[in-house]
Amino acid sequence: MAKDPVCGMFVEESEHALKAEVKGTTYYFCAKTCLDTFTKPEVELRKLKIYAILSFTLGIPALILSMTNILPEAVPKNFFLFLLVTPVQFIAGYNFYRGTFHAIKARSANMDTLIVIGTSAAWGYSTAVTFVPAFFITDVYFDTAALIIAFITTGKLLEHYVKGKASEVIRKLLNLQPKMATVIRNDEETEIPVEEVQIKDIILIKPGAKIPVDGTIIEGHSTVDEAMITGESIPVEKSVNDEVIGATINKTGVLTIKAIKVGADTTLSKIVKLVEEAQTAQAPIERIADQVASYFVPIVIAVSLSAFFGWFYFIGETFNHAFTSLVAVLIVACPCALGLATPAAIVVGTGKGAQHGILIKGGEYLEKAHKIQTVIFDKTGTLTEGHPSVTDIVPIGDFSKNELLSLSASTEKDSEHPLAEAILEYAKTHNILYKKAKTFETIPSSGVRAIIDGHSLLLGNRRLMTREKVDIQDIENRLSALEHEGKTVIIIAIDGRPEGFLAITDTLKLSSKDAIKDLTKMGVETILLTGDNQRIAQAIAQQVGIDRVIANVLPEDKAMIVKELQSEGKTVAMVGDGINDAPALAQSDVGIAIGSGTDVAVEAAGMVLIKNDLIDVPTAIKLSQSTMSKIKQNLFWAFFYNVALIPIAASGLLNPILAAIAMALSSITVVTNSLTLKRFNPKQWKGKLSQQKRKEDKIKEVDNKKMAIDPICKMTVDESSAAGTSTYNGNTYYFCNPMCKDTFDKKPEQYV
Repeated sequence: MAKDPVCGMFVEESEHALKAEVKGTTYYFCAKTCLDTFTKPEVELRKLKIYAILSFTLGIPALILSMTNILPEAVPKNFFLFLLVTPVQFIAGYNFYRGTFHAIKARSANMDTLIVIGTSAAWGYSTAVTFVPAFFITDVYFDTAALIIAFITTGKLLEHYVKGKASEVIRKLLNLQPKMATVIRNDEETEIPVEEVQIKDIILIKPGAKIPVDGTIIEGHSTVDEAMITGESIPVEKSVNDEVIGATINKTGVLTIKAIKVGADTTLSKIVKLVEEAQTAQAPIERIADQVASYFVPIVIAVSLSAFFGWFYFIGETFNHAFTSLVAVLIVACPCALGLATPAAIVVGTGKGAQHGILIKGGEYLEKAHKIQTVIFDKTGTLTEGHPSVTDIVPIGDFSKNELLSLSASTEKDSEHPLAEAILEYAKTHNILYKKAKTFETIPSSGVRAIIDGHSLLLGNRRLMTREKVDIQDIENRLSALEHEGKTVIIIAIDGRPEGFLAITDTLKLSSKDAIKDLTKMGVETILLTGDNQRIAQAIAQQVGIDRVIANVLPEDKAMIVKELQSEGKTVAMVGDGINDAPALAQSDVGIAIGSGTDVAVEAAGMVLIKNDLIDVPTAIKLSQSTMSKIKQNLFWAFFYNVALIPIAASGLLNPILAAIAMALSSITVVTNSLTLKRFNPKQWKGKLSQQKRKEDKIKEVDNKKMAIDPICKMTVDESSAAGTSTYNGNTYYFCNPMCKDTFDKKPEQYV
């Protein structure tokens, strides 16, 4: 037996079974409807729209005519109702009949079976009354049949409306690959379609261009933006013999590469395949109503037939009375409320989510989210802002903080390195004036050199300082401390002496800590999963409160790790924003994308955080829990009406019109109960601030903080938390530790 990937029904894997092969995997279906939904979701969606419009267009007038006498006396009302409702019964209701036929073939029953039995009984009985009025002197129930189909078709429309995104995701992934590649053949540059590139072809890549295929650099030096694949926010230095990945972006220099992977073997193609597999293999939502229907249908049929034969053969009542009891049972058991129980709550729940900045793409994600046990977070662009920023400027010599910033920005003004962009952006926000550099030189993989105002400046890493014989031994511990926090340190040397250093990192989003804290309170496990290195990942995890870190992970490994957690029986959510997260987002039970992330991530996910606020992750889980609670309450009320009134209908004490009213009341109860979800309030976590409020408070905190320079060690000191102060010549001096204060107090004139 196989499981229908759409409705979850078990299907025999026979030769004549409905099946479809997708990417080498065979899927089996219980009905043509499920097959079409899986293989042609856009066609099925269009049909459902037409059926819903047809049902309401004819069903509402039928309801009005049933309750009033607005037709001329010469027009037979029942016949007119028959003409209105018959198209609804057999055109809009065709999918239900088809589903019932395949369910019977599979020796099972589903919601379609109940709908067909109830509406066919109402329509068939009403038709008999219309054409043989002398034998059936009673009311007709055409409007009941039409509106049952209308409401349940609308519910199915809502379920299907947000599905079928897989093809769009794959298309956007494939669009990332450049269409053309410049290859060098016979010492000539030739532009060819990327599909024609062969292994060992020599490819020329200019600055700003996308790399067409995976390859090895044989000439040139550059920085490459690999964020879409590895998640690393800072572009990576690349030189001869380094490997590059197709679809990543060459930032600065000209590169010549040898193709080593082309076509389906490239990293991007593998990501496409992983997304396809994860989306098609994703477990369908468990339909509580369908499970119950498989037992409920035979019971209802048995009760209705028992009522008919009991009244007609054993008690001796008229055929009209016996048949009325049979119809009353079928109508009161008709699952209008049962069909609305889940969609009604999901419509309100998804609407409430959108109101609070959470776009939920389908009911299945809202239902699954309440069971989430583990939330996996990507680092770059998810927990962090996704771009490098200056976090520290530390003077250690004769130059002030602003002087160092001015000289650094002036030096980096002509550089194209991403870290240079961070320094220039920081200088711009602090209104720092640039100076003209007399000379400028980029030193690959090390830093830059310039002459400004007669000073020889070096900005770069330890390698540059060692090469230029700049002694940084005295500040080594402080450099290591910043690097341990996951920061990239740029040392500033002026005229051969270290005068300070800058720290640059991808800063945390304001909501990261609060989101992790709330999830921990809810008993949800949190994991940091990133392509970045272990040191930086561990530092970020420590700052936000995540206990488990998995670093140096490639995209295919991310999806595999999600699978491993799922194999342990956990319901897993993945939160990410990049192309590299797409396979894991698709594989997870609930993929949650950051709204500002890539189109591919947004399409692959089941939920999107429109406000880019991570506090909405625990909010989404709470909303899901509230919605599922409403669904369970709705199912209770739906079954309560059915189960309580079926015996009454079978006993002959409930005529069909009262049965229809009871059925309508059950639907009203379900809808009303679902509407109470509008009272959901995400501010249930006391003391939590909105992202905007947190941002404003952070700005105030920075603006109000007064900083000073320790006159002994030249370290920047927060005046409010200084280790000590001293006054000399009317000025107050602040110190980072008591030893500096003691040194100053002995001979202050030497340090002022």
